[in-house]
Amino acid sequence: MVSMTTQTGPDVRPARPTLGDMAFASLRDLVAAGGVAVLTGAGISTGSGIPDYRGPNGSLRRHTPMTYQQFTGDAESRRRYWARSHVGWRHVALARPNPGHHAVAALEGAGLVDGVITQNVDGLHSAAGSRRVIDLHGSLARVRCRGCGVLSDRADLDRRLRLRNPGFGNHGFDSRAVAGSPLGAEVNPDGDATLAEAEIDGFAVVGCADCDGDLEPDVVFFGATVPPARLAAAVDLLTQSRALLVLGSSLAVMSGYRFVLRAGELGIPVGIVNQGPTRGDARAAFTLDAQLSTVLPRLATELAGAAAR
Repeated sequence: MVSMTTQTGPDVRPARPTLGDMAFASLRDLVAAGGVAVLTGAGISTGSGIPDYRGPNGSLRRHTPMTYQQFTGDAESRRRYWARSHVGWRHVALARPNPGHHAVAALEGAGLVDGVITQNVDGLHSAAGSRRVIDLHGSLARVRCRGCGVLSDRADLDRRLRLRNPGFGNHGFDSRAVAGSPLGAEVNPDGDATLAEAEIDGFAVVGCADCDGDLEPDVVFFGATVPPARLAAAVDLLTQSRALLVLGSSLAVMSGYRFVLRAGELGIPVGIVNQGPTRGDARAAFTLDAQLSTVLPRLATELAGAAAR
């Protein structure tokens, strides 16, 4: 009689979860409970071809944004801004929402996200279908007259500037470029393109179509403050929410960091997903270093899909 023995291989133990796995689980748990206010920065729009300020290839490494004091205090600075912005805005206008924007909209549609506070001026959250969006820093799609206060459409200003400056603004850019192309070396998150002084010589600005007053973009410049009513609306959203989720912001400036501080005062948990460290990491329940255009669709698939069934 031959005895048979059963041999077993080495113990197969489940892999230990990585820090990334645990952080994603924390992200999933935070959002799954609902009542989430989302705060976004430039990092969520990099997948749409718009660079961020302080990420690995951030534009602040090569570009100093114009301050409100410069813009309002010097006509030549305004002319320089409008020349560069005339080129840069076209590329921001061509940008389309990426999977990260669509995921945030899906989570709102599933009733898990209460609304979005964005520091971006590109309008991509609204374009993706998010319904409750507070554009904290305004929108590049609008222009305001400094004289009469009338708001007008940026596309109309673009048309008038093209007529006044025929042939200006090509500068090697392809106006047909698809969203998501690498624009980081040329166009900045504020829609200000990097152009040499010689390239903007002779550029002529136009005034308000109603009163010929000086125009300014309907955005909050560096060095300026968020309009009180807009800030109050953002604080109300946070106050009514159960949690705060920060996406793609280093929180280096107070306009965004204030919401992390306020969440702490309210006892609201904070989660942060960003590429690289942020000013708010020490105050967060968890942090996750990841590309938003990858991690957010996964989150929406797991949660928004489940909520829809």
